[in-house]
Amino acid sequence: QVQLIESGGGLVQAGGSLRLSCAASGRTVENYAMGWFRQAPGKEREFVATISRSGGSTRYSDSVKGRFTISRDNAQNMVYLQMSSLKPDDAAVYYCAAGRSPYISAWSRDYNSWGQGTQVTVSS
Repeated sequence: QVQLIESGGGLVQAGGSLRLSCAASGRTVENYAMGWFRQAPGKEREFVATISRSGGSTRYSDSVKGRFTISRDNAQNMVYLQMSSLKPDDAAVYYCAAGRSPYISAWSRDYNSWGQGTQVTVSS
């Protein structure tokens, strides 16, 4: 089982940027796709971004496309989410997840390890 720890969340003004990090331990995640999901109060968890094992394929939700960038460093067992042009609607707890396969997926059922989440707050 892999343990995932997110960091980098915080309070930012609308239009600002944040970089989330996800550190994996327990086993390497280099053979698996990784993803970011988020959950706002009163809402269901939703897909944000995913990246393939090699980093060669990525997918984003329509709501963040063009503003967020997912990346990974397999040598360091790290995954990142660079968030720019943040909006109040982006406020949520952001979760890192490790996939069951090397292939990207927007479905939470395709991920079997989850972090505890990091809070992102965006002030208007």
